[in-house]
Amino acid sequence: MEVKTIEFSAEITGQAAQLRRGVQSVVPETGLEEKLALSAKDGRPLRIKLGLDPTAPDIHLGFAVVLRKLRQFQDMGHQVVIIIGDYTALIGDPSGRSVTRPMLTPAEIKRNAETYVDQLSRILQRERTEVRFNGEWLGKLDFAEVVKLAARMTVAQVLQRDDFANRFSTHQPISLHELLYPLAQAYDSVAINADIEMGGQDQTFNILAGRDLQRELGQQPQAALFMPLLVGLDGHKKMSKSLGNYVGISEEPVVMFSKVMSLSDEAMKEYFVLCTDVALDEVSTLLAAAASGSSNPRDVKRRLAKEIVALYHGGEAAQSADDEWMRVHSGGEVPQDMPVMSYEAAISKAGTVWICKLLVTTGLATGTGDARRLVQQGAVSVNGEKVPNAEWEPTSEDLEGAVLKVGAKRYVKLKR
Repeated sequence: MEVKTIEFSAEITGQAAQLRRGVQSVVPETGLEEKLALSAKDGRPLRIKLGLDPTAPDIHLGFAVVLRKLRQFQDMGHQVVIIIGDYTALIGDPSGRSVTRPMLTPAEIKRNAETYVDQLSRILQRERTEVRFNGEWLGKLDFAEVVKLAARMTVAQVLQRDDFANRFSTHQPISLHELLYPLAQAYDSVAINADIEMGGQDQTFNILAGRDLQRELGQQPQAALFMPLLVGLDGHKKMSKSLGNYVGISEEPVVMFSKVMSLSDEAMKEYFVLCTDVALDEVSTLLAAAASGSSNPRDVKRRLAKEIVALYHGGEAAQSADDEWMRVHSGGEVPQDMPVMSYEAAISKAGTVWICKLLVTTGLATGTGDARRLVQQGAVSVNGEKVPNAEWEPTSEDLEGAVLKVGAKRYVKLKR
């Protein structure tokens, strides 16, 4: 059978090319171009949906990936609809979970949602951002209406999800309320008549369920744009505050800059593509120069860090952060804004301080075993002098005002 090729105008193709930067997949394949063409034909902005469960109110670079894509849509004149899942958060999104997620209280949901709305404005245009709470429509459904909606989705469909399938096969409990989550998220798309829904690959089932439900209820099904999950600073797991491998967009410029500089060289391409606006041709040139040795990879990474910091704090702050990083790491100096930590809790009855307890007390080690390892590796120094061994116990007076350093980048000024 002959496959019909759809042709689009140069303007639509150009817009789609910009929007496809960094996108992992589009469903259907030409869905983005089709929606853009429909918008141009009807003379109306597209409604671009992003659903959020207000469970982690601090936005980091990983979450900013999808927000920056939404901003691109806004810059082209389209309307972003942020759905704060105050009602679905009472269920808890089971996506990617091996156990039932605890439900949030209404007070926790309200507090987290308010923080989200404040932080979204750092990336999105407020005038082109519609913020809705899905309790507005889900809370009005009576039990009979919920049953009618549930009749449009089968248990077999839901169990196709890897997380549910794995839990079912290993005899781990799946609560009935979790089975309703995909249905509730799908109904959000119906309620706002979404044209496009954004999300990570972990939301594939929920977003495609929205397409199915829209079609079932007589609406044009939304297109789906899936963004990759940004790998965190550890280079292995997705960026997450709970894992500590994140860069928060509200963090101080120097902190952001230093965190980006801790990335592996292999991660630079992903961060350039997903976290900056540097043209892809220029990214390729920069990375090729670093790989060939004609440019120092450190300097390419400094460019990356400056681009990221400038997006959230401005160019001047980015340059200052670069200057401070170079002063510390090239000049062998200490940071001007290092945190001041009390070591009172580490002082023994004899008035001495065991170095391992000091590292744990100041948060530079997770436990005494970790502290011993750091000392044995030669990673710990006080006032520029390497700590001799893991049993070292200076007096408390010797540590007053001292600079404690772990590794190449972590500094603490000590105060009793």
